Amino acid sequence: MNTKDYLEKNRAAWNQRTLSHIESDFYDQQSFLEGRNSLNPFELDLLEEVNGKKILHLQCHFGQDSISLSRMGADVTGVDLSDQSIAEAKKAAAQVGTNTRFFQNDVLSFPEVHDEKYDIVFTSYGTIGWLPDVKEWAKVVKHFLKPGGFLLIVEFHPVVWMYDDDFQKVIYPYFNKEAILETEKGSYASKEANYEFEYVGWNHPISDVMNAVIGEGLSIEVFNEYDHSPYDCFGPTEEFEPGKFRIKHMGNHLPMVYALKARRG
Repeated sequence: MNTKDYLEKNRAAWNQRTLSHIESDFYDQQSFLEGRNSLNPFELDLLEEVNGKKILHLQCHFGQDSISLSRMGADVTGVDLSDQSIAEAKKAAAQVGTNTRFFQNDVLSFPEVHDEKYDIVFTSYGTIGWLPDVKEWAKVVKHFLKPGGFLLIVEFHPVVWMYDDDFQKVIYPYFNKEAILETEKGSYASKEANYEFEYVGWNHPISDVMNAVIGEGLSIEVFNEYDHSPYDCFGPTEEFEPGKFRIKHMGNHLPMVYALKARRG
């Protein structure tokens, strides 16, 4: 599959998703517009003081986290492949009165059109699995980081993506052997949505992510793994504490999220 094919498929899929996500209870856009901070404890604990910092948010979807960071005093730029997402992000920023900037672009080619430097590069929850090459992604991260700046990625654990939707059996390899082409009805945020789309993804093992970051000369400061997710976006889940979700029949036996913080020297 060539680059153009996967970009076009995934942009179309996310354009379709955005139309239902913006209206979903999952994202609760109304409470966000009224002031709710969409960021979670995993990332908030590692972001340090963001007031006055320049932050680049890669794969920002329709901008809730980007705008939340702006509300915390940061100078934020968000980028996403979906033109529908970026349109909604710009609309939301205008509604709430932040100066958050948004660009529609493929992350891996973004350095070709944008050359500012940032204190923090941030990405989270279901992002790098849409990219075919984490080495190229790490180059993008380094390109945008100021000396002394850091990357923060908070991401679903690649073990989660090995399972079928019901978490009954392993159907995909942990290691990145090839592109995964799937067809989905509805969406994690709006399961009853009446649409179907194809998308292309890749499962990147943690060793690949770490080695890509190290290969660009970034020093890993923190690596955490968590036995729960802040989002109810998988099939057979239970909320065992407020805002904490696990696969019900697996309890705390499954890693669900990881966080990696790495600094440029």
